[in-house]
Amino acid sequence: MAHEREPLLEQHQRSNAAGAKAPPPSLARTVLKFLMWAVFLTWAAGIFFYPIKPAQAVLRKSIGLTKDSMLGIAGGVFLVFSAPILIIALLAYVYISFFPSDHMEKRKLRSLSFRLWTFPVLVDGPFGVVSAVEFIGIVLFIIYVVYSMTYYAVESVSLISEFREPSSTDSELILHIIGLRLGSVGLFCMLFLFLPVARGSVLLRLIDIPFEHATRYHVWLGHLTMALFTLHGLCYVIEWSMEGRLIKTMLHWKEIGVANLPGVISLAAGLLMWVTSLHPVRKRFFELFFYTHQLYVVFIVFLAFHVGDFIFSFSAGAVFLFMLDRFLRFWQSRAKVDIISAACRPCGTVELVFSKPASLRYNALSFIFIQVRELSFLQWHPFSVSSSPMDGRYHMTVLIKVLGTWTEKLRSIITDVQEQNRGDSELQCGRITACVEGPYGHESPYHLMYENLILVAGGIGISPFLAILSDIIHRIEEGNQCMPKNVLVLWSVKKSTELSLLSAVDAQTITSSVSDKLHLDIQAFVTQESQAPLEDGILGDDQKVPGMFVKNGTTMSGLVGTGDNFWAAMYFLASTLGFFLAYLLVQVYYVKPHNVVAWWYLGLLFMLCMAAGVALPGGLVVLLWHLYEKRRLEDEKWDAAAAASQSSPCAEQTAPAAGDRDDTVPSVSLTALRTTRYGCRPNFKAEFAAFAERAGDAADVGVMVCGPQGLQKSVARECRARNLRRGGGAEKSGGSRAVFHFNSHSFDL
Repeated sequence: MAHEREPLLEQHQRSNAAGAKAPPPSLARTVLKFLMWAVFLTWAAGIFFYPIKPAQAVLRKSIGLTKDSMLGIAGGVFLVFSAPILIIALLAYVYISFFPSDHMEKRKLRSLSFRLWTFPVLVDGPFGVVSAVEFIGIVLFIIYVVYSMTYYAVESVSLISEFREPSSTDSELILHIIGLRLGSVGLFCMLFLFLPVARGSVLLRLIDIPFEHATRYHVWLGHLTMALFTLHGLCYVIEWSMEGRLIKTMLHWKEIGVANLPGVISLAAGLLMWVTSLHPVRKRFFELFFYTHQLYVVFIVFLAFHVGDFIFSFSAGAVFLFMLDRFLRFWQSRAKVDIISAACRPCGTVELVFSKPASLRYNALSFIFIQVRELSFLQWHPFSVSSSPMDGRYHMTVLIKVLGTWTEKLRSIITDVQEQNRGDSELQCGRITACVEGPYGHESPYHLMYENLILVAGGIGISPFLAILSDIIHRIEEGNQCMPKNVLVLWSVKKSTELSLLSAVDAQTITSSVSDKLHLDIQAFVTQESQAPLEDGILGDDQKVPGMFVKNGTTMSGLVGTGDNFWAAMYFLASTLGFFLAYLLVQVYYVKPHNVVAWWYLGLLFMLCMAAGVALPGGLVVLLWHLYEKRRLEDEKWDAAAAASQSSPCAEQTAPAAGDRDDTVPSVSLTALRTTRYGCRPNFKAEFAAFAERAGDAADVGVMVCGPQGLQKSVARECRARNLRRGGGAEKSGGSRAVFHFNSHSFDL
């Protein structure tokens, strides 16, 4: 990712990745994997079998061991249901630190076979395109909920049948028991709800799930959790109405036992988040969705008040990991980031180039969250990175399509500055104060796994694929390992003006040395124009605006969960130990001496201990991390200045690779490789068949899609159909036995 002239940076990278150069024996890797799997399976089995009486008896015995100790009942529950998540996270930090290249090694396509992650099972349905692994996960959750509630229902009926004479309170008792069980199942689902929403979580990095995919799982789990909690509350509302004490009971705040009023407040906040997150509402009223989703703080805090510390401990581990991620994101987002240049392209798309430290690593297909304070202090919007890490050490580029109010205002600011620059080049106004979170994405560059690639984009969906093309071209030019040899780009746009986005690729020309190793075919489809316009092929002037915020800005902060593994692990370890220490001190010196028994107050103390662990020892580590990054940034600037003084005056610092090209070598532009068709859409069946014939029999083809849901479904449907036809039928008909691996890249909040 970084270029060769980095004397001090290379020294840090050698020390930071010492485990990669001198890894422990394979036995250590096996032991780590075994431990993580053992902890996970034991934990998952405990959750799955929790409804049955033998499992609850084991839990009571486990809690009994800690009841009279400093840990108390809440500590015992936490050790059983939440601590395993933290143990897996700790082992994950060790694993990715010592075996950073293992992700690519384990994912290499060594044999022709289906991949559960890349085989679309469901295409049409409420879940969108669902892979085999995702389908298995959905089925397991459905089985768990149905099995648990069936067991609880049978248990409640058998409990009622123990009464010899029917009572008028039987229905109320059944509602009470069913409502209680719905709440407990909802708590376990909430445990999983917060795991995927931590953007820089080490658990997501361990299994190589980018946050964009994890967001889908958060949405699915959110629907399930809120449905269970809503039914939980509804059961009690009906019970209290039948007893004629609805309002009085809802407003009751018990000292010992479940406090009803905090539960009502928590459920109300959850319902507001749930309703506004529904796709039709979110699509039309994004700001309403965004602002109401900040009620998650009310939802969590009042849930702790509602159930107390020991019941909240069932799901506290996932909430703690989310708090860790949120606090680190707060630190990173405080930095004002330099915008090196800004441009409005002829098609109306905005291009922003941000300053970044050379040490900040990312892959093609990464994305970042951007806040522009002149537009909103609260709104953060995700955008795919359109530049490759090979394009330059000190910058990162995003392309932003104007779709709503926020993006329209951003374009207006940039166009205003462009007009002022035409009139007076010395005029300094209209600056942008930008903050950036991220980058986030795959832990490994999975586009490098395939020799054969099909990139299918719709409109601005070409943005992440520009990074892929640039990454592949640069890797081949510099002689780095690069598997893709055969790449087909299928790009659908509405108007021909959007074709100018292709000029955003850093590597605009392909030399003969690259073309000998890479077969690149770019096919563009203009759907709303029947023929080429007169100005076809003429690129408009982007009128870039340099330095829109330079005076008090800086580069992007490296304080991100996907950044330095050592500091991220130290932050996690210090926060976790700080939380446990704070909890023990509160138990020893406050709760037990003063005989604190109020459930809601114990829940509050538990939450404060979690926050103290993150903010105090965790905050100290983050501060040290920040000072370390600041010093390293100064070293990088010194190295860059030294390299610039030794290089030619015309060499560009931000893209040294481009400056090193030999113009005497025959080359061809990317625009020349583009074939444009008007008034039609791509025929995926024909295109995939032709590509499979070129790739050869028994080939693995990586298919990556970025675009609207309809486009993703069409491509997934074709991949599934061709994979299902593969086998005996394909051999008899002389067809290709190529396997098409479906990968989607899109972010939908």
